[in-house]
Amino acid sequence: MEAINLDQMKEAMDLVEKIIKGTETLKDIKEIDIATTPKTPVYKEDKLVLYHYDRETPPTIKTPILIVYALVNTYKMLDLQPDRSYIKNLLNGGADLYLIDWGFPTKADRYLTCDDYIDYIDHCVDFIRKNTGHNKINILSICQGGTLSVIYTALYPEKVKNLIPHVTPIDFSTNDGLLFRWSKDMDFDKLVEGYHGLIPGDFLNIGFEILKPMMKLQKQQNLMNIIHDKEKLLNFLRMEKWINESPDQAGECFRQFMKDLYQQNKLVKGELVIKGKKVNLKNITCPLLNIYATEDHLVPPSSTIPLNDLVSSKDKTLYSFKGGHIGVFVGSKSQNELAPAVIEWLKKHDN
Repeated sequence: MEAINLDQMKEAMDLVEKIIKGTETLKDIKEIDIATTPKTPVYKEDKLVLYHYDRETPPTIKTPILIVYALVNTYKMLDLQPDRSYIKNLLNGGADLYLIDWGFPTKADRYLTCDDYIDYIDHCVDFIRKNTGHNKINILSICQGGTLSVIYTALYPEKVKNLIPHVTPIDFSTNDGLLFRWSKDMDFDKLVEGYHGLIPGDFLNIGFEILKPMMKLQKQQNLMNIIHDKEKLLNFLRMEKWINESPDQAGECFRQFMKDLYQQNKLVKGELVIKGKKVNLKNITCPLLNIYATEDHLVPPSSTIPLNDLVSSKDKTLYSFKGGHIGVFVGSKSQNELAPAVIEWLKKHDN
């Protein structure tokens, strides 16, 4: 019989104790709240809701800011919890914030195209312009929402004062990320048809997990280490709630985005046609703050950085954030470094 390893026995007993405490902790958690910063719906169209964030004091940045998030997740990651809220930091810095909530597409939305989403952005921009009296507004955008906002700005440069895309894919010819490599060989027509025009959010989440397969195991290990700590457990559960709220995707927009951009790189080539017009990035002349993450495995820097050379803007800044795709918005470095830097840039460009 093998001798009993006392260290292993103690480790096992400690784990059991953590699980027991964790069970009690879970019983105490009645609700997992995310995106709690107060806001008011001011415009609705189909599934879309445009929110205006409440302020107790007048904004010190006069030009209103429209946040355009990606279609593949909800905007709530920007406001995960009070002490990890990119939105709250921007508000505290004096911003007047509006945000598009794309909602959750259903079968009725299967034929929506990228053209339709550009129209949605335009309707929100026009509402803000009319509501605030500003001829031009700022657009701050994230990931796929950044791509859409860049396209929008190229089509409607007269309506955009400043453009601030975050971790935004622009040059899809790169092979630095697995997502970009895989996408080049996928049959998106069959994928859309196989899912009857509505791509499940769960399908995309599984794909994102496969990009870093060990991350799920690491996540489970981390959970066991923090399961007895209520605050840390709540942090974990908030992120999991956001991940699992991923909307389904309108099939035609998904097909168009993946084929025209990921596979054919039409935006960079000047061949992308939206609303019957070719999208020319040289039409973008407004000040640009282009933010990329050095460790981004979803949108590698090589896809984001080229934007600065493709626009006509004379005032353009490339901001390198040392971190990953999600860390840009929820990490401590984001709260302490990036948000203040964005606020400072916006203040300098608010005249």
